[in-house]
Amino acid sequence: MVDPYALGWSFASVLMGLVALYILVDKKNRSRVSSEARSEGVDSVTTTTSGECRLTDGNADVIIVGAGVAGSALAHTLGKDGRRVHVIERDLTEPDRIVGELLQPGGYLKLIELGLEDCVEDIDAQRVFGYALFKDGKHTRLSYPLEKFHSDVSGRSFHNGRFIQRMREKAASLLNVRLEQGTVTSLLEENGTVKGVQYKTKDGNELTAHAPLTIVCDGCFSNLRRSLCNPQVDVPSSFVGLVLENCELPYANHGHVILADPSPILFYPISSTEVRCLVDVPGKKVPSIANGEMEKYLKNMVAPQLPPEIYDSFVAAVDRGNIRTMPNRSMPAAPHPTPGALLMGDAFNMRHPLTGGGMTVALSDIVVLRDLLKPLRDLNDAPTLCKYLESFYTLRKPVASTINTLAGALYKVFCASPDRARKEMRQACFDYLSLGGVFSMGPVSLLSGLNPRPLSLVLHFFAVAVYGVGRLLVPFPSPSRIWIGARLISGASAIIFPIIKAEGVRQMFFPATVPAYYRAPPVKRDH
Repeated sequence: MVDPYALGWSFASVLMGLVALYILVDKKNRSRVSSEARSEGVDSVTTTTSGECRLTDGNADVIIVGAGVAGSALAHTLGKDGRRVHVIERDLTEPDRIVGELLQPGGYLKLIELGLEDCVEDIDAQRVFGYALFKDGKHTRLSYPLEKFHSDVSGRSFHNGRFIQRMREKAASLLNVRLEQGTVTSLLEENGTVKGVQYKTKDGNELTAHAPLTIVCDGCFSNLRRSLCNPQVDVPSSFVGLVLENCELPYANHGHVILADPSPILFYPISSTEVRCLVDVPGKKVPSIANGEMEKYLKNMVAPQLPPEIYDSFVAAVDRGNIRTMPNRSMPAAPHPTPGALLMGDAFNMRHPLTGGGMTVALSDIVVLRDLLKPLRDLNDAPTLCKYLESFYTLRKPVASTINTLAGALYKVFCASPDRARKEMRQACFDYLSLGGVFSMGPVSLLSGLNPRPLSLVLHFFAVAVYGVGRLLVPFPSPSRIWIGARLISGASAIIFPIIKAEGVRQMFFPATVPAYYRAPPVKRDH
């Protein structure tokens, strides 16, 4: 008799080998094309190796709207490069959120690259070395592949507000960075070019601020993005947040994902004595906290599905109250390139927070933007700068699209379904990751942001589907099993292809064919 696991393994291995060959050929071609084609330039803005700015008017080179993770990190980064930065944040007190608490290793590497790694110190941040996955009484540990990195490199989990305050303090420590509390009410436009912002100070005064470049980082509830992009916001679910005290997780220093019914439940440490629990509730409505429906739901529906080690701490947290909810938003990046303005962070692009990839995408975007702006000292020619920065939207794609697609696809696979094909896909995913070796290391490398390769993502996603089909066809490929297998492949395609389409097939898989990919820094012409 043929072992079903061996057959599924063989199918997956063949598929992985073919795509790996394609990646190798594509990499060689991209390297050759890149060396020949970086020739497209734009006129009129001066370059300098020092990164200094010389402006003809105004006090700031860059206005940043919002001082969350993206805004604070960007302010410090641009300020360190010599830019004069004016940050306007609605509320400079410490935020209290239930998301943005887990930084993947890939995001931590970007934090190091930006010189902000000390912002996770002195906030009781916890190191995270991987995930533990639980399903139907079984569990498997998925470790981050950190062997090739410095011993300090790992994930980090913490209180979001503490992390943001540390970054705000670091940004404000630069003499050329000004943090101001105020609410930006509108962008100032003139002939299609953004010239600055209108805002209300905390004292209620209406003021305006001008700069050659305004970067909007005002978060998932942004009221400014509509004029800078085509926002297609989807709310597939909500998180119900709790804090468990003095809870010992089954795997120390690991995130825990419970494949529950109807959708996943997350646990991860946010301090030395606290564990964050996020219960995913599908749909746009959640049980009412006020009338006690939420407490009944958590105790009767959620608690029985938890590992025994967590049960008592979870029920105690429910009894203490302080239950929080947060809608989970996803929004593909669909920018309208606008002279004088740019979108960043959750105002620009969101994905389901199941995989904890939001901060990694934001920090990666900041590295890309920093490198694009570093050669420029004059930002006043807005149309020229806008044309040059179109390359940002392409250069960010490998990291952003991989994390975005993985988050959306994994959430749909991990949700329970009465459909037999969806059940098989969910079980195949758990068993595939449990195989270990390349079958767990590959997906975890994608999840962690350490290997942001879209082709590798598609490879593993369909390898899971093929593995599931192989299990169905053994020991005997009956017509009903063949039909379920066909529906499994069809269902997998229906999950991932719409996400890829929204991300942009060409930019995601073939960025080297996009002209903006090769856009060179603008140069000043002598007249």
